Amino acid sequence: MNVVLKVVNRVLLALAGVLLLGLGAAVLAGALDLRRRWDLSLPSGWPFAGPHDVLLSAAHRRRWQGSDWWWPVVIMVLSLLVLVALWWLLAQLRRRRLDSVMVNGGDEDLVLVRGRALEEAMAAEAAELAGVDAAMVTLTGRRSAPEVRVTLTLGAHSAPAAALHRLCAEALDHARSSVGLVRLPARVRLRVVRHRAERVE
Repeated sequence: MNVVLKVVNRVLLALAGVLLLGLGAAVLAGALDLRRRWDLSLPSGWPFAGPHDVLLSAAHRRRWQGSDWWWPVVIMVLSLLVLVALWWLLAQLRRRRLDSVMVNGGDEDLVLVRGRALEEAMAAEAAELAGVDAAMVTLTGRRSAPEVRVTLTLGAHSAPAAALHRLCAEALDHARSSVGLVRLPARVRLRVVRHRAERVE
């Protein structure tokens, strides 16, 4: 999924760049009247031949307004463009997760470990740590160089520093050594369970 998303991003950015570059060149050439000043021979269909030209003339804008199919097609195309743009935006905002991690299996063999299985194992071990009520783990980065995002929910009377130390020394270190990584960068977010104030008599 990440590879497909990267390819789609690059294609969309390339198309948008080419379109904006061409449109900008056409507007600049017309606004500065370069055709007359530099005696340029522009193509016959060039939209901006002079500073007073427009992209769409009144005749072009009103050409299909009398047809019954015109407005439904326009609305359908614009709606499709909006949906595609929203899908692309949501895909960018969503946190990218690794579907697998590349592990050195020995004898120069590479093994792929399912990212979800590794996440669940790390979360289960982190949740068993003293003072931790719940843990959520997300793998990001690249297959050969994964990174970890951990969210720990601590108990009401837990010490955050001690919980963070145990997480790094136990759960993260076990995960790093199990997949044969030299380093496993982690970003940890700590939460504390809310509790009612205790009444002292």
